Amino acid sequence: MENIQEVLKSHKLTNLDYEHIKKILKREPNLLEIGIFSAMWSEHCSYKSSKKYLRGFPTEAPWVIQGPGENAGVIDIGDGLAAVFKMESHNHPSFIEPYQGAATGVGGILRDVFTMGARPVANLNALRFGEITKDDDISRHQRYLVRGVVAGIGDYGNCMGVPTIGGETFFDASYNGNILVNAFTLGIAKRDEIFYGRAEGVGNPVIYVGSKTGRDGLGGAVMSSDSFNEESKSLRPTVQVGDPFTEKLLLEACLELFKHDYIVGIQDMGAAGLTSSSFEMAGRSGSGMIMHLDKVPAREEGMTPYEFMLSESQERMLICAKKGFEDKVVEIFHKWDLDAEIIGEVTDSGEMELFWHGEKVAQIPIEPITEEAPVLDRPIEKPKYLESVNKKSVDDFERIDNGVAFDKLFSSMEVVDKAWIYEQYDSMVQTNTVKAPGSLDASVIRIKESGKAIAISSDCNPRYCYIDPKLGAAAAVMESGRNVAMSGARPLAITDCLNYGNPENPEIMWQFAMGCEGIKEACRALNTPVVSGNVSLYNETEGESVFPTPSIAMVGVNEDANKTLPSYFQKSGSSIYLLGEIGSDFGGSLYIKALFDEVVGKMADIDFQKELKLWDFVIEANRKDLLLSSKDINVGGLAIALAKMSVKSGIGVEAKIALNDSRDIFSETPSCAIVEVEDSESFEKFAKEFGIKVTKLGSTNSCTKFICNDVERDLGQLKDVYFGEFVRVVERDI
Repeated sequence: MENIQEVLKSHKLTNLDYEHIKKILKREPNLLEIGIFSAMWSEHCSYKSSKKYLRGFPTEAPWVIQGPGENAGVIDIGDGLAAVFKMESHNHPSFIEPYQGAATGVGGILRDVFTMGARPVANLNALRFGEITKDDDISRHQRYLVRGVVAGIGDYGNCMGVPTIGGETFFDASYNGNILVNAFTLGIAKRDEIFYGRAEGVGNPVIYVGSKTGRDGLGGAVMSSDSFNEESKSLRPTVQVGDPFTEKLLLEACLELFKHDYIVGIQDMGAAGLTSSSFEMAGRSGSGMIMHLDKVPAREEGMTPYEFMLSESQERMLICAKKGFEDKVVEIFHKWDLDAEIIGEVTDSGEMELFWHGEKVAQIPIEPITEEAPVLDRPIEKPKYLESVNKKSVDDFERIDNGVAFDKLFSSMEVVDKAWIYEQYDSMVQTNTVKAPGSLDASVIRIKESGKAIAISSDCNPRYCYIDPKLGAAAAVMESGRNVAMSGARPLAITDCLNYGNPENPEIMWQFAMGCEGIKEACRALNTPVVSGNVSLYNETEGESVFPTPSIAMVGVNEDANKTLPSYFQKSGSSIYLLGEIGSDFGGSLYIKALFDEVVGKMADIDFQKELKLWDFVIEANRKDLLLSSKDINVGGLAIALAKMSVKSGIGVEAKIALNDSRDIFSETPSCAIVEVEDSESFEKFAKEFGIKVTKLGSTNSCTKFICNDVERDLGQLKDVYFGEFVRVVERDI
């Protein structure tokens, strides 16, 4: 092959990779084979930089049915039912083309879930954008990205009839050059009717179903395995184009198919399209496969085998059917007006043999391409910035009047209500939503078949992860679990989306390694195993990496949907209590960021047993009907948490607490929560028996005042800020 160095460079393969490929094939590869190796060995598909650190994740528990390694994770939720869920990133495509990038991210994660046999019942998203509040070019572009991403997510999910019930949005300059769009889907299936991505049984037909293949998304997996620079502006053709109406047909066709015993396995064509789906299906079973690429339905003229194998056109699946039932499978998909073609069969050769009009155009051993993908032991080095960042504390800054500080924090984009975002999502379709977006803390859906509820929360504070990558990641697990527990549900398992910068930078790789350690320790201690997830590296532009952002989505179950605990005040005249003890914890806090525009300090001490005790207490107190509402304390501390509860309910509150420092009403001490109680005597008695510290803060009232120590504000004024500020900012250019 001429210009081999150019070919390798364009496919992001090294000379060492090339020698390895020749050793596997025992000959020189052709361009198609190089393209296949490039996709399968890309960072996005092979996890070559991260695999070393993912191996120690706790992945087992009595309720775990399927851990990492399949399309999605599966847990037992009782009554013969299972929850199937996963979180995925679509960061690079969403930065290049926000609407389609975000939309196809939603489409991809939906397919990951329903390909397992589950009907999707809930979507969430975790979004990170750059600065949006200024009048410069950066903020204007970021506001454009916010509008495009939200429209893409909303349109796709709404067309699919799957409710988007919650999520999180974070803004920081570190995302100016690389936004993060993480999409989560959860589905429900019968416990004994889970389908897997396998291709086995010699002679069993391989069937392509769904949309026709085009040239969109070519090289998408490889593109997502590199940093952004000036040239990246021309990458729009590598972003897929989604069609939610076709996906809806595909969903219904797959769910109809699953009612019959016609198939061996099924796999979504996600990153690297037909390449990854075929190699992964055969690889899981140790099988071989023959595929005739000229039989793949095409929507463009003159497509080549290379394009068919590497296209990332959306709404496509690969099925391994049972021999003799292929016509039944094809019939179902044709009924739903979808393409369905038999394009190959399973063999026992252990090789992928690709044909084009009868001529063999590629032959690759399957096990080596999946099992011998490079596993890199990249250099790691503790970031130099940490020394100066960790030295600084809140005491290094001037003291600000608490009233002035409160107004600044409460009006920040992180705190104010994002109704402008979530009102574009249909959160009530399927009529199972118990806690919708904007309800604070976890989102909750009812399981109609059992009367139970599933609570889900997506969380990560990137500032914490910046000042302490390990404890910050552990705090993300704790926060997501705490939100679930505050709804009355028992946290059971997580899926994650590990978003980091360039792994070729030893400091970034150290951040990633420490983040994985934090997740491992937290999940082990809290008994919430990792059942699925995704790694997204190279989130960097012109050498500037994003903050470490290990997004965590926690899933939990409440035995009684009717006992879902609200997160804001329910009555006037009830008592308000603090669970836990507030310290002076301002490392990575909103207080320092909002007032002084710095991200500094040390993380607060973490105590997993204290965290677990908090969860257990709230869950048990809720079962005993001792609580009216519950909310954890996180970003902005006690004052901001109380203010949110007051504004959301329209109920006044007067709270007083003795603290070591008056600023501590904004402290972000972990493992603390606020609860609203009607029967104080019974509550205090149970708390004493349980052995947890509770402090009475005050009470709710019918006045239109919010009072927390020396901060006093009119509720009407706070409502205007809380419900109006975000829309005033995000629509500034319209």
